[in-house]
Amino acid sequence: MRAKITAQHRPQHHVAAPAAATAEPTAQAPTLPTSPTTGPITLEELHLAGRNHEAPLEALRWPLTPPGLHYVLTHFDVPDVDPVEWRLTIGGAVGRPLELTLSDLTRLPRETVTVILECAGNGRTRFEPRPISQPWDLGGFGTAEWTGTPLAPLLVEAALAPEAVELVFTGHDRGIQDSVEQDYARSLTVEEASAEGVLLAYEMNGRPLPPQHGFPVRLLVPGWYGMTSVKWLRSIEAVTEPFTGYQQAVAYVFRKDADDAGTPVRRIRVRSLMVPPGIPDFLTRQRTLGAGPTMLRGRAWSGNGVISRVEVGIDGEWLAAHVDPPVGLHAWQGWTFPWVATPGRHELACRATDSAGNIQPLEAEWNLGGMGNNGVQILTVEVR
Repeated sequence: MRAKITAQHRPQHHVAAPAAATAEPTAQAPTLPTSPTTGPITLEELHLAGRNHEAPLEALRWPLTPPGLHYVLTHFDVPDVDPVEWRLTIGGAVGRPLELTLSDLTRLPRETVTVILECAGNGRTRFEPRPISQPWDLGGFGTAEWTGTPLAPLLVEAALAPEAVELVFTGHDRGIQDSVEQDYARSLTVEEASAEGVLLAYEMNGRPLPPQHGFPVRLLVPGWYGMTSVKWLRSIEAVTEPFTGYQQAVAYVFRKDADDAGTPVRRIRVRSLMVPPGIPDFLTRQRTLGAGPTMLRGRAWSGNGVISRVEVGIDGEWLAAHVDPPVGLHAWQGWTFPWVATPGRHELACRATDSAGNIQPLEAEWNLGGMGNNGVQILTVEVR
C-alpha cells in the first residue's frame, strides 16, 4: 500500500506577545509583525496582494521569465528616480570614496548572469497559522538575465579600510514598517559582497530595468533570497560594526516565536515547482485534463548548489524525473516526467535535491515570519 504524500495536519503553534528587537533608532521600539492567524485573509493583506504580484505557475514554461510575469515585492513606494540625476556613492570606512553616475557604470566592464530570484516569504499562506504579511502562495519567483558591472572591482577601487566588516546597501524607497521609519537597507559581509556574480545591475533580459524591478540600478546577489538584492540603489557604506537595521535584524529572521533570537534568512532553500497540467477552473483553479500520455514539467532551484535530482509523486509513489543540465550556477533547471494519465482523481507532487544534499521537505518548519516555506507542492487533477 502506497503512503499518501500529504503530510499530517500541523499542530497549532503558540505565538508569544510581540517583543522589542534591535533596529535603527526610532521614537518607538520596533515590534514583530501582527500575530499569525487562522482566520480569513485581512483587508491589509488584500491591499498588499494588489500592490505586489506573483508569477503564475504557467510562467515556469519560459526559461527566462518575462519582466511582466516576474514576481514583484515592493516594501514601500516605487520611487521615481531620474537616471540623469542619479548617483551611487560608495563611502564609509574606505580610503577613496566614490560617486558614480549611470554613464560611469555602463562604461565599466559588463557581465550578464542568469539568476533565479525568489521572495523569502514565498509559500507564506501555506503555513498554519498564517503569518500576516504579503500573502504569497507559490508564485514569488522569477528568472532573468541580469546585466551590470561586478561589484568587487569597485570595492577594490574604493580601498576598503582593514576594519570594514560589512557593506550596507540602501535604496531610494522609504517608508514605515512596524513603527520604524526607514530607507530600505540590507548588508552583506565584505566577503559576500565581493563574491563572483554580485552585480550592480542596470538591465533585465537585455533592456533597462523596469521601474518595479529597481530602475536605474539595483544590487543583484545570486543564490540569496530576493530581499538581499536591494532595488533603486543609492549608496553603499562600509561599516566597522554589523548592521542592525530593521530589514536585517528584525524583518528577515527565522523565529519559532517572539522570544526566539532566531537566525538570519539568507540563501534560497531547495525547491521544485510543477506547471499545473490540463486546464483550470476559473475560481478554484482545479485542474482537468484528458486521459492518455502527458508530459509533466517544471523547474527546480537552490541557493546552495545545482539540482542533482527531481522526483515526481504520482498518488504517493515517487519516481525520478529527467533534469536538464544547469545553464549557470544561479539559474533554475528544467525537469520533465512522462505520465500516462488514467481516468479519475490523482494527486501530483514534485520534490528536488541539490548538490549539497538538501532535500525538499514534505512540509517546511513553521516560523513566525512565514519565511522559507519550501514544502513540497501538491496538486490534484481530475482526468476524464
